[in-house]
Amino acid sequence: MKITFPHMGNVYIAGKAFMEELGQEVIPPPRCSNRTLELGTKYSPEMMCLPFKINIGNYIESIEKGADTILLTGSCGPCRFGYYSVLEKNILLDLGYDVDVIVFDPIGEGVGKLKDSVSKALNVRKTKDIIRAGKLGWPLIRKTDELTQFANEKRAYAIDSNDVDIVMEDYYQNIENTYGAAELLNLIDETHEKLEAIKIDKNKDPIKIGIIGEIYTIVEPFVNLEVEKKLGHMGVYVEKSLTPTLWVEQHISKFPFGSKEVNEMFKLAKPYLRTLVGGHTRETVGSAISYSLKGFDGVIQILPLNCMPEIVAKSILPTVQKDYNIPIMTLVVDEMTGEAGYLTRLEAFVDLLKKRREGKKVGKLLFGC
Repeated sequence: MKITFPHMGNVYIAGKAFMEELGQEVIPPPRCSNRTLELGTKYSPEMMCLPFKINIGNYIESIEKGADTILLTGSCGPCRFGYYSVLEKNILLDLGYDVDVIVFDPIGEGVGKLKDSVSKALNVRKTKDIIRAGKLGWPLIRKTDELTQFANEKRAYAIDSNDVDIVMEDYYQNIENTYGAAELLNLIDETHEKLEAIKIDKNKDPIKIGIIGEIYTIVEPFVNLEVEKKLGHMGVYVEKSLTPTLWVEQHISKFPFGSKEVNEMFKLAKPYLRTLVGGHTRETVGSAISYSLKGFDGVIQILPLNCMPEIVAKSILPTVQKDYNIPIMTLVVDEMTGEAGYLTRLEAFVDLLKKRREGKKVGKLLFGC
């Protein structure tokens, strides 16, 4: 069995090391590229959202390298993600790729079904072995997310933000030649030390922007046109409302009670959205409010074209913007999104936030409020 999985931000890093520790042969998908997008767009239904198209491209590129088994998580509720595995399997069969697709459905869909999928994918049979494997994977996911956020922070304060890009690109290149969890953890620690050594301007007071929206478009740099990096080079401190770490906490490690952070998002969103409508709608609305309460200057919602749950959130956010006095910009991405126009909108939004902050300072000086 030669395993692959979708490329989703840092998940492939932890996934690769995790599976290798269990003795599995892993063929991680190449980092997403224009070729990935072209393949996915060519063979996917036009009305499917961008994450689906990128996934198809990921699988084809991995199969070309020898992969014969695909791992992916399942879903429930009113979101097309729940249909991904079925549609993707049929598309690959039509293309002549007879691969095995193993789906990790949510625990709420049945513990037995999930256990069977985990046992097959991880090549373990006893519950205690599955628990041991889970404890191995958890620090990998958490530390990769923490490193990415630390890089975002460094860009905002660095004297030369390009130094951060050099360190992180070296990190991504070295991942390809890293085997197992121990080596990966060492690489993360070494990269963290290199980032620590980058000179910063402690007098900087960067604009703070929270990134909210559909989780895939938040965490996958190619899909969001590397929004974290672009904003970082503008001197902006960036924080994502959703990460793989939060997803694991909410749906696995702290199930059925959920993580404290995500539950707080639900609580804040409740006056505007009382029920689940699929995807990460409640997290989107709740995190927008949370960023306002934490003193962030603005919020950017990112969603794939035709994403029904995020369209619902988008219709609510203008009310949140008014009630909590925080600017919110929405960016919709698909295969036709142009980088130049995207960058222009980011620059204009950052300029608006800077002028808004300056206006507040002038108001305090003149009126003392």
